[in-house]
This record gives sequence, structure tokens and C-alpha cells, in this order.
Amino acid sequence: MDRPRIAVTLAVAARQKDPANAAQKNELYLEGIRRHGGEPIPLDATTDLGTRSEALTTMDGLLLSGGADVDPARYGQPMRGSVDVEPDRDALEAEAWATASTRDVPILGICRGFQAINIFSGGTLLQDVGGHVGAAWGKGPARMHAMRLVPGTRLARILSPAKVVGATEVNAYHHQGVLAGDLAPGLVANAWAASPAGDLVEGIEAADGRFLFGIQCHPERRESTPAEFERLWNVFVDACRGPAARR
Repeated sequence: MDRPRIAVTLAVAARQKDPANAAQKNELYLEGIRRHGGEPIPLDATTDLGTRSEALTTMDGLLLSGGADVDPARYGQPMRGSVDVEPDRDALEAEAWATASTRDVPILGICRGFQAINIFSGGTLLQDVGGHVGAAWGKGPARMHAMRLVPGTRLARILSPAKVVGATEVNAYHHQGVLAGDLAPGLVANAWAASPAGDLVEGIEAADGRFLFGIQCHPERRESTPAEFERLWNVFVDACRGPAARR
């Protein structure tokens, strides 16, 4: 069987304040896919339309990665703390989301990708969580906090197959978040974390059983991620083997 082809939406590294650092961050997502036997197909806002169309219409799965804030106009709000929005990336990911949803391929969102899933599903965001974010990746140790898994959810079964569900320490590289009232219809919170603004949703999954997961932390940054998150990568890539077999 061919390796599953997984489209990965990325920041345009050359546009970032530290292009070399941004390129390294992008590579971590691609390596996460390769490490578990998938073939990542990198896409960003500068990818030509032909390449983008072919990737999206033949992908076996979709990974929405981290990066800049989603334009709050996407969820009907004015700017209330969002920074560095990238409308062309928003457009790319909205197209990727729509195609993946229509084709019913597995979707995983990380950090911004988690937030994008909530927005594309009809939810909103808290645009700034004061005092929550730590040093940028590569600029100092990660800020860590406890993440509480929700018993009985699919994420809990993946990360804690022995059914010993409690709190685990995860990294925090985000200044925005999803409160309970921001959660989109059709999504289930599978993890929570305390914050100065109140409890934030740390993970989401589809209520109808589709393979749709979002996680607010950065599991591709393994130096600050519990080892059990490798099971999430593995389950995602493995789920993409179904569409790959049909292809």
C-alpha cells in the first residue's frame, strides 16, 4: 500500500520575523507525519493553484498546523487582541477544510489548526488570554501547564489506553483560546486546562465519530511533549491509510 498522502498547511516561512526558525517549526510537522509512515504534502499561501488543487483532491488526510491568528472576521468579531493575521492562509485552510470535509478524510489540527477547526465548524475564540503564553519556540524553555483529559472521549482512549485518566503537563505556545461558550456545535471537548481567563478547551473531537481532532498544545515539539502524544500521531496517520487504500 502507498504511504498515506497528508496535506499539511504551513506558514510561509519567508514572511515570518525569523524565517529560519519558522522553517524549522514547519519541518517538525512534516517530520511528525514521516515518523509514522505518512507522506506529508506541504502547502502554504504561496503554493500555486495547480499544485494546491492536486494535493487537496488526492490527499488521504489533512493536518492544519500552528501559526498566526485567524482573522476574527472569520467568526464575526472585530479585532480584540488578535495579531499578525494572514488572510491568504485563512483562505487556503478554509478551502482545505471544505475539501477534506467533503471527501471525509481524517483531519488533525494543532494550535492554530485546533482553533481553525472550531471556527470553520461555527465556533468563536477568546482573542487574548492575558499572561498565558510563554517564550516563543527556540527562544527559551516552554511554558507548561496541566491538561485534564475527559474520561470516555476518544482522545482519552488514545493517550491513556490503560484508562488511568488524569492530568498531564503540556506546552503552551498560544495567546488565544476556546472557552466553553466558544465551542462549535458538533464538537466535543476532550481536554481542558486552567487559565487566567477561566478553563480553556485544550482538545476537541467530532461528536458524530468522524476522524476529526484538534489539540491546542504542540505535540510536534517533542522536547516539551509527553511521550504518549506519539500515539496521537500514529493513530492519525493510520486512519489516513483507509483513504490511501481506496485511492
